[in-house]
Amino acid sequence: MDMKAAIRDAGRDRPVLIAGPTASGKSALALAIAEAHGGVIVNADALQVYARWRVLTARPSDDELAHAPHRLYGHVGANDAYSAGHWLREVAPLLDGSERPIIVGGTGLYFTALTEGLAEIPPTPNEVRAEGDALDQITMLAALDARTRARIDTQNPARVQRAWEVWHATGRGLADWQDDTAPPLLPPEAALTLVIDAPPSLLTPRIETRFDAMLASGAMEEARANAADFDFNRPADRAIGAPELIAYLAGDLTLGDARERAVIATRQYAKRQRTWFRSRMKGWDRVELLTKSSDLPE
Repeated sequence: MDMKAAIRDAGRDRPVLIAGPTASGKSALALAIAEAHGGVIVNADALQVYARWRVLTARPSDDELAHAPHRLYGHVGANDAYSAGHWLREVAPLLDGSERPIIVGGTGLYFTALTEGLAEIPPTPNEVRAEGDALDQITMLAALDARTRARIDTQNPARVQRAWEVWHATGRGLADWQDDTAPPLLPPEAALTLVIDAPPSLLTPRIETRFDAMLASGAMEEARANAADFDFNRPADRAIGAPELIAYLAGDLTLGDARERAVIATRQYAKRQRTWFRSRMKGWDRVELLTKSSDLPE
């Protein structure tokens, strides 16, 4: 379906879930639905929860915030632990029916936890997390059981480390914990489930244009402000483009090289997102990528 059809179908009084790769226009679709039919926009992006990076994580602008209520954006401190479990607990009261939620983001794990359930895994001790921070990805992967390795995104360092931490802290593989999952908070049949279809040929130019727009909107100033205590091992500092711009500020890269590397990293991230969506969201309605702003109604 196209985005106009998605907006029309969202007119029913039920939750709306919008997943999509980075730079695919999912936030614009969520805002259009909220303006057309009402509702509160709820963040489902693991980086946009942090207060630290607003420009580079493409959090809603002040103008967008003025047009519709938004929840779970920029409310987590840089050093605070935050996981899919934290997010699920914060989303739960937003499903009470007082306002229709329009849940939008690119973190597939959040949507899967919401619609399929999430295992109640004990919190990871700080010393285990610190030990994982010091290990390389190959070492952590080698320690995992085969079922867990087959289930996680092995190209995503955060997911690999999380699986390793669960195994090291509990003695059970992540796959075993997931198989003991509680019922979902929001079964997919109780919502309008949309995933934006964003082929690389269409998405790549959007990624390039958006990064240039971020530079024009203060991304460099944001990187300069956060450079002194930047730590890529900290989840709050994994905003794509942050390490590249900080390397430029340190004189280790030219601005052109920093831009190119950030665009490549974004394309790679989008590819991982598409892989997750194809694997875990097969029953969701596919929405054609927005190619121009006129594709959305006024």
